[in-house]
Amino acid sequence: MPDLSQIVKAYDIRGVVPDQWDEALARLFGAAFVEVTGADAIVVGHDMRPSSPGLSRAFARGAAERGADVTEIGLCSTDQLYFASGQLDLPGAMFTASHNPARYNGIKLCRAGAAPVGQDTGLGEIRELVESWAESGPPATDAPAGSLTARDVLDDYAAYLRGLVDIGGIRPLRVVVDAGNGMGGHTVPTVFDGLPLTLDAMYFELDGTFPNHEANPLDPANIVDLQQRVRETGADLGLAFDGDADRCFVVDERGEPVSPSAITALVASRELAKHRGGTIIHNCITSHSVPEVVAEAGGTAVRTRVGHSFIKAEMARTGAIFGGEHSAHYYFRDFWNADTGMLAALHVLAALGGQQGPLSGLVAEYDRYASSGEINSTVEDQAGRLSAVEETYADREGVSLDRLDGLTVTGPDWWFNIRASNTEPLLRLNVEAKDEEGVRRVREEVLALVRA
Repeated sequence: MPDLSQIVKAYDIRGVVPDQWDEALARLFGAAFVEVTGADAIVVGHDMRPSSPGLSRAFARGAAERGADVTEIGLCSTDQLYFASGQLDLPGAMFTASHNPARYNGIKLCRAGAAPVGQDTGLGEIRELVESWAESGPPATDAPAGSLTARDVLDDYAAYLRGLVDIGGIRPLRVVVDAGNGMGGHTVPTVFDGLPLTLDAMYFELDGTFPNHEANPLDPANIVDLQQRVRETGADLGLAFDGDADRCFVVDERGEPVSPSAITALVASRELAKHRGGTIIHNCITSHSVPEVVAEAGGTAVRTRVGHSFIKAEMARTGAIFGGEHSAHYYFRDFWNADTGMLAALHVLAALGGQQGPLSGLVAEYDRYASSGEINSTVEDQAGRLSAVEETYADREGVSLDRLDGLTVTGPDWWFNIRASNTEPLLRLNVEAKDEEGVRRVREEVLALVRA
């Protein structure tokens, strides 16, 4: 039995195949998932990685052996799996390692209605069961074996998303999409079909070895091709999806990246126009533009910790209509509180196509401050360095501190957040200020303390 502590993470299962896990282990995970959820039916999908079909089928067989009927939707994006879980009201399993290199694979699990499964909501129990079955396998059951049924939900997924955003009447737009050889190459053609868009498709061939670049648009190196194509062709905007196509990044007509915080604010304003007085969730690293825009639009902004489990929990607790993160995860009440980059992309297209100006002008209203982006520092004594930063700022006049997630320090016209990584000896710093000089000043002072 491999060391499951290395692959069962806080929110998912992820590791190198076959070194850390394989189809035999996937089968046990399928059986344990059914035991923990008590499900008599589940839905399973997978991405384009070479190992995904075999792992997905092994999981499905393990689930069926415990008596669950399994609907296999085959190739899909992660948000397409969430759609199936919500629409069919079934627990689900998505086989993907998102933007990780080709040798990795993983499982994202959810309960019926796309409700998240994490370490404290079932994933820990699943791990314990699998570990207990290491020697002799799952105990015998009197339940008859479940069935395996194939079902294609791509058209239904596309129709559902397009029913949430009125995009048919927009002006014609030219859009470049970089799918990174990931699942965006599967979903975008169907979702965009028939819309007033000229689609310039980059790297739409499904290839889990990622021959062109990593499918991680958060790394600036991976959107260089997209930026160049937008500039060369005079496109109205560019979109980049990560490997499992649940995140979407945007570049404007100049090829300049649009901050996910600005997209969060833009989509929040559109959702608040439909749902007056609604609640918007944002994490503690998103720009202060977000709560400002929400307040101006008559909504209530609720700040939470980084991570989809915290966002989804707050959305459920508050009845929020929308949530956004700095990492380009966007969550919608109308999508079972799950994240879907595709729906966010449709909102951007609708907003841009509903007026005559360029995207850079449109998002300027929502991008009000200068920011550093995330800066990582390798630090062995994370707690000690955090304490040093806290002590330095604790008694400064006009400065406030909070520990909602790591340490956030807020001054008169700047703020920063510094958090420890859960998996690496890193401290992650994000700085925002009214201008670039303010960002530089705060960044240098904090990094001097962190890297002392």
